[in-house]
Amino acid sequence: MSSLYPNTNRGRRVRRPRPESKQTRAYLNKVVEALRENPDKLKIIKQNCDEFRKQRFLKRGFLLAIERFDWVFAVDDDVERICQQILADDYIGKRLRRYPLLFKGVLDD
Repeated sequence: MSSLYPNTNRGRRVRRPRPESKQTRAYLNKVVEALRENPDKLKIIKQNCDEFRKQRFLKRGFLLAIERFDWVFAVDDDVERICQQILADDYIGKRLRRYPLLFKGVLDD
């Protein structure tokens, strides 16, 4: 017997944003400190973006993060503003922090 009020939410999923882990946040804070101490390390992030962009199959979200980094670099080359954008609690900042692989090699000496 069917119900008079069918379930209208069938098939819909509510996606809740995953909270950022403390480990990721600590890593990114160290990355930002390293960038402020040595602005030449921005080249490493640009190289990482170029390397990942060359990969044939990449998640759409990862490609969006690379595109957002391109936007950040196109707007300004000031290290302080780039660091503020990485740590910002807006769409672009969250997108950049979601993929810590983009910062690979920044902490290496």
